[in-house]
Amino acid sequence: MSLSAEKMGNLCCCVQVDQSSVAIKETFGKFEAVLDPGCHCLPWFLGSQLAGHLSLRLQQLDVRCETKTKDNVFVNVVASIQYRALADKASDAFYKLTNTRTQIQAYVFDVIRASVPKLNLDDVFEQKNEIAKAVEDELGKAMSAYGYEIVQTLIVDIEPDEHVKRAMNEINAAARLRVAANEKAEAEKILQIKRAEGEAESKYLAGLGIARQRQAIVDGLRDSVLGFSENVPGTSAKDVMDMVLVTQYFDTMKEIGAASKSSTVFIPHGPGAIRDVATQIREGLLQASAHK
Repeated sequence: MSLSAEKMGNLCCCVQVDQSSVAIKETFGKFEAVLDPGCHCLPWFLGSQLAGHLSLRLQQLDVRCETKTKDNVFVNVVASIQYRALADKASDAFYKLTNTRTQIQAYVFDVIRASVPKLNLDDVFEQKNEIAKAVEDELGKAMSAYGYEIVQTLIVDIEPDEHVKRAMNEINAAARLRVAANEKAEAEKILQIKRAEGEAESKYLAGLGIARQRQAIVDGLRDSVLGFSENVPGTSAKDVMDMVLVTQYFDTMKEIGAASKSSTVFIPHGPGAIRDVATQIREGLLQASAHK
């Protein structure tokens, strides 16, 4: 209501109370009634007057409180208090408190500075809901006597010192790097195990191949000896084996000479040397057969 309209209302002994608010009526300076929204008659010539208006809307107060944790870290705790005056206790809310916001701020400081020093910094972050509940309970009991209701209390921010935040970030980064290093080492371990298993499997298969190759060679030699003995009368198995071993000897010499990167090999060469080689191989085969 504008100033001119209010003066006109006073001259006419009428007053207007807006929605979501109440007015306090006094008679000769003494409280008489709480006026609800609407138009009311205040005969000023009979001592009636309007002491003031009181808003019933929800209000919010943000309180920043600096305190220290149990592990000696200074933090700024920001609490958001949502409150409103009660219509049925409007006279208490109007007369009992001079500065509502200052009173609420004092209670918030008291509860936060009593709760946070009992907790370590990490616990403060984890238990901010419990801190908010403690502030709300304490405020609710205290402010109800003054005609106010505490609707909700929130801890909206916890700000450690800048150096502490930097240290916390470095600790977190180091922990993540350590986890990454462990994961990388575990991955390399798995790769090495798989590589070793693959090499073992490869060698096993190569051994099977060599064994089958040698078996095929032995089977071929046996068939050759039997076939030669049958087709050439007067030859024994020993004569055929000597001829086969000499053939293998010359094939080996040919492969050594054909290899471009082969090392120099000194071996006896001549008819007597060939006979000695055949004798040694034959004796070795006979010894192997005897051990079986």
